[in-house]
Order: sequence, then C-alpha cells, then structure tokens
Amino acid sequence: MDIEKICQQVIDLTRNTGKFILNEKKNNTNIRFEEKGLHDFVTYVDKTSEQKLVEGLNVILPEAGYIVEEQTTTTEGETYNWIIDPLDGTTNFIHGITPFAISIALKEKDEIILGVVYELGLDECFYAWKGSPAYLNGKKINVSTKEHINDSLIATGFPYYDYKRMQPFLESLEYFMRNTHGVRRLGSAATDLVYVACGRFEAFYEYSLNSWDVAAGAFIVQQAGGEVSDFKGENNYIFGKEIVAANNRVFDNFLAIVKQYMNQ
Repeated sequence: MDIEKICQQVIDLTRNTGKFILNEKKNNTNIRFEEKGLHDFVTYVDKTSEQKLVEGLNVILPEAGYIVEEQTTTTEGETYNWIIDPLDGTTNFIHGITPFAISIALKEKDEIILGVVYELGLDECFYAWKGSPAYLNGKKINVSTKEHINDSLIATGFPYYDYKRMQPFLESLEYFMRNTHGVRRLGSAATDLVYVACGRFEAFYEYSLNSWDVAAGAFIVQQAGGEVSDFKGENNYIFGKEIVAANNRVFDNFLAIVKQYMNQ
C-alpha cells in the first residue's frame, strides 16, 4: 500500500467536497437543518458531503469499511476503516461562522495510519500519514515549543447534551482562565486539534466527543510532535469520549491538571 499516494488522493477528494460545502453556504442564506438530539444538528449538506466522501473513498480503497457520523453507510471493514466527519462544526456552519471542517482518518486494525482535516474557512488542509511529518497546505508543521502552562493558550469545547461532568469541567475552566494566556472555544474539535499540531494552541481537552471528531486531528498532533491521551493518561481517546492533546513540553503538566478536575 502506497499510503502517501492514498493521502494525496484523500486530500483531493476532501478539497473537492469542500467546494460543494462552500457553494451551498454561499448560495443558501438559511440552511435547512434537523435536530438529531438535544442541540445536535445535521443538515442536508452534512449528509450529501458524507455521501460524496464515501463514494470517493470507495474508489481509493475499495476494501475499507466506514465509521461515519451521519450513517450514510454502516459497513465496517475487517482490516481498514475510514472514520469520517463530513462537517465538523455544523452549528457554526448553520449560523454562518467559522471554523468548520472535514475530518477523515484511516484506521488499520486498531492503529490510525492517515489523517486529513480540511478547515474550509481559511482553506487550510492539515494532513499526515504513518511515518510522515504533519503538513499544512504542503508545509511541514510542528507543535509549539512553549514549556509552561502559564504561557499557553488552551482550547476546549462545551458539551451540548452531556452535562453530568459540568461542575468539574467549569472548575477546570476557571483554573485555566486564571493560569494561562486564555481559553478558546471554536466549535470544531477537529480544528482545535490541528491548531495544536501547528502551534496555535498549546493544549486542548474535551469530553463527550465521538471518534469522527478526533481520530484524524489526534493523529496529526502526534505526527507534529505532540502527545495525546484520554483523561487518565491512557490511550482510549478515539472511542472513549474524552481527549487531552498538547505539545510535548506542557503535556504532562496539562494532563495532571485535567486529571485533577475531570477524574473526580
């Protein structure tokens, strides 16, 4: 398997699908949407984007299965599976703000071997494959070199239905607001992660996420020199619904703080 060639094909497919999304945004001032759950929205653009991606990926790697957000296909493969979010940041998209992104990862058995995140607002495509550096629009990227939490900019996301851990989460937010350069909430976990990968954020944490929100971005963080775990410091961050990602210099300290609040 030529994983670099496959990555380039995925990039091309992602960019072409992105043109459809941006065209719909341009030509429709009021995007129709449905509510899948409490404050959990889906539009025809999400569904059509996913269909386009699945059709294209079927050509690139016919033997692969899929783990997808909008359930346009439910076939999982024995060895290879694409993990797809066709529009990460749907609420932003509905309201006409950025960021929103396409996120695609390829999983071989239990290992991610490719990740592509295309943030459409700034036309920035982040990607990496097994054994490669991480890239942004063809240029190599790395996590930041900040060494201390108090010099760091932190990203997070707010849950829209799972409020069981809200109190410790709010306490962690207060800590980071008081002891860092600030906290940002962009509304797209895939974008948050690749911003860690290119050094715009030093660290990111969030709970109540799905595999398609994080699989590609987490892999790109690792290929850019960063570290990723769940809130316990273990590896169950793709399917475990919680994630910590940071540059390699602040990761241990950042994880210890997240553990202190979020593992109560």
